[in-house]
Amino acid sequence: MPLISRSWRTAVPFAAVALLALTACSPSVTITEAEDANNPACASMMVALPDSLAGSKRRTTTSQSTAAWGDPSLVVLRCGVQVPSPTTDKCVAVNGVDWVLKEKETTWTITTYGRTPATELVFEDNTVPSDTVLSEISAAVSKIPANGACL
Repeated sequence: MPLISRSWRTAVPFAAVALLALTACSPSVTITEAEDANNPACASMMVALPDSLAGSKRRTTTSQSTAAWGDPSLVVLRCGVQVPSPTTDKCVAVNGVDWVLKEKETTWTITTYGRTPATELVFEDNTVPSDTVLSEISAAVSKIPANGACL
């Protein structure tokens, strides 16, 4: 008599596949929500965000009005950040949305300009092309009405 019955021999591989599928799932990305994350204008943008950005799939996050793409996260978005005041930092317009660009040592922080609430994108330098990210996300961000523009 075999030690493992025929039904167990077929069940074990299925259980192994199920376990592998569960462990392959990415955990939620922990992001600190912005101060004005509960602003209703964020909701209209959040539902319009793309499922993929610069070739990376969107992941679930732990906070309201946040999003992340890639595993590990290549781009992180927070809606409801502090609205930028007039600045001498570089400002670019992409598909009707103005963005203030700030480059730190290894990361970019790009924030909408002339929209309340403001939306912030953070990603590491040389991981994704900023022009691709901005062009792919501008349609969603434009759901928050403009009340100013870069000069």
